Amino acid sequence: MTPAPNALDTAKHDRLARFYRVLRYLAAHPEGATVDAVAGFVAMSRRTVYRDLQALEGEIGIPLWSEGGRWGIVEGAFLPPLRLTLDEAVAFFLAARLTLQFADRYDPDTGAAFQKLAEILPPAVARHLERTIDVLASRPPDERLTRHLRLLARAWAERRVVELTYDAATYSPGRPLRKSRVHPYLLEASATTRSLYLIGFDESRGAVRTFKLHRILELSLAPDTFEPPDPAAFQEGLGRAWGVIADQEEVEVELRFDAAIAGLVTETTWHPTEQVTHEADGSVTWRARVPGTLEIRRWILQWGAQVEVIAPPELRDEVAETYRKAAARY
Repeated sequence: MTPAPNALDTAKHDRLARFYRVLRYLAAHPEGATVDAVAGFVAMSRRTVYRDLQALEGEIGIPLWSEGGRWGIVEGAFLPPLRLTLDEAVAFFLAARLTLQFADRYDPDTGAAFQKLAEILPPAVARHLERTIDVLASRPPDERLTRHLRLLARAWAERRVVELTYDAATYSPGRPLRKSRVHPYLLEASATTRSLYLIGFDESRGAVRTFKLHRILELSLAPDTFEPPDPAAFQEGLGRAWGVIADQEEVEVELRFDAAIAGLVTETTWHPTEQVTHEADGSVTWRARVPGTLEIRRWILQWGAQVEVIAPPELRDEVAETYRKAAARY
């Protein structure tokens, strides 16, 4: 026998149903609607509707605007439904699996997106995706990161300047916090660092800079808007990065890989500028031009003693010093 729902369950259901009706009405009126008009549609008091609007924005995170007594949904807040082929759906499933490998925190928006995807997949694939979502949801949330990501998504879509406080002391201990006004050009994920990044024009530096989201301590939307760069030119510049850092001076890197791992190295294209030369002894000489050496240095170190840095000399010295310190420690 199914137990009767209690009063609390009923109240929650009624509230959610009312939220849905309010959103449906606002979506049908992109020019905005008065509280009285919404109240008439949902058959509730003006006071209740006003509370619902505040809850939709504050509790649930629906981006709403309010001006001149009218309320509306921020343009672009909701996207049209997807109609995927099976092959396209599997591609999204693989993206979810990659997210599972590299995400150490749970983002509810990511979980909700994958849950919606599961609803339109064939049952066999959907079951695997649902298990993926369960594993992701078991990881600890990062409320500040989620809040900042939502603000940045809105700023990115609306071309709004953001004001942020950034902690850059990770690589330079003792450096003070700095405040910046940034034009959000792109949000990027890095599999290497398992982190998300904001790439944009930093007004205080007069140049494009990369900000790790975990190090953004405070973030707010400014009223100012900006004109984004040409997408093709910007993506071309980002495409030259080893990972996400494209704002450093380019350097020519030359490496020599031992014959024992030559096949493993050459079966993957690591960078669009790479040039590979197979030597007579079975080793491989690998060259590429990359912005700075910070990101590629991590990749070089993962190959251990089976790779030698030939150039530039500064990178060769840095890698050698790392191994000297490691040898001393062990």
